[in-house]
Amino acid sequence: MTDANVEAMPPYEVGRLAGAILDSVGSVVVGKRDALELVLAGILAGGHVLLEDLPGLGKTLTARSFAQALGLDFRRLQFTPDLLPADVTGSFLYDQRKGDFAFRAGPVFTNMLLADEINRTPPKTQAALLEAMQEKQVSVEGVTYRLDPPFHVLATANPIEYEGTYPLPEAQLDRFMLRVSFGYPTQDEEWDVLRRRMFRRQEEAQLSPVVDARTLQAMQTALESVAVEDSIGRYIVALASATREHPSALVGSSPRGSLALLLLSRARAAMAGRDYVVPEDVKDVALPALAHRITLRPEMWLRRVDPTFVVQEVLQSVPAPASGALPTYAGGYAEQ
Repeated sequence: MTDANVEAMPPYEVGRLAGAILDSVGSVVVGKRDALELVLAGILAGGHVLLEDLPGLGKTLTARSFAQALGLDFRRLQFTPDLLPADVTGSFLYDQRKGDFAFRAGPVFTNMLLADEINRTPPKTQAALLEAMQEKQVSVEGVTYRLDPPFHVLATANPIEYEGTYPLPEAQLDRFMLRVSFGYPTQDEEWDVLRRRMFRRQEEAQLSPVVDARTLQAMQTALESVAVEDSIGRYIVALASATREHPSALVGSSPRGSLALLLLSRARAAMAGRDYVVPEDVKDVALPALAHRITLRPEMWLRRVDPTFVVQEVLQSVPAPASGALPTYAGGYAEQ
């Protein structure tokens, strides 16, 4: 959600600023340009991102670097088994000077919240984030507090360590617009990380803001003018629907997955400086947008099949529309 008073900018300007933001973050998070583009697309689309990967691959660094480059207020919340919902949202405390209870805001009241190791805290505390992520508000003791835009959650999770963890339920996974993994760097990229660390002579890397919160909102508003041809819109729906009919899937993507595909495709188009979506934009974001929304049949785990296999097969089986004609309706689907 963006401020209604913020004016949108032309897509070519979004593309220029997006490139500058990625260059800034890429100076710290080395060799992961594709993954960084997906994270930025999720932010521009107004969504939340789940960074799921092994320890030490730059998940926390990515979140902090994006907050610095985007000029956003940033808070990090380490999720632990003893974390309470009030530790996330805030609570009412007695003020002896005033003789009354006053609300003390929790770390969720920020622009970008890093929910570090979100799968290490019990479901009750995980659920405390649900309202904030979906409704952009927090309710405490019957009082509702709006979160100032922009608001984004970047959560991290370790996909292989299960002892002492609480896997995110499907309802909460569905709240994340996309799931991104970084993977191990190449040897050259890893040496580049070490070389840059020696050059800056300190552990923390500080980035200068490329934009501010209001400019980010203008970039997000610009996505509403990115056109989606009717055939591409139906292609998005066909992809999500095919995941529900795949023989390996117990539960396929919800309509929220279709919406995520639409928003992320618009973000990819704007980042490329275009005011229209092409099928390649949809294909680029289909895997991170849909895979975490698919629940496999139990026997599939024995065959070492994972949800990414389902999405890859769907992309191969569902025909993409031709990308020759440009859309005529700049606000979204072409009018019938």
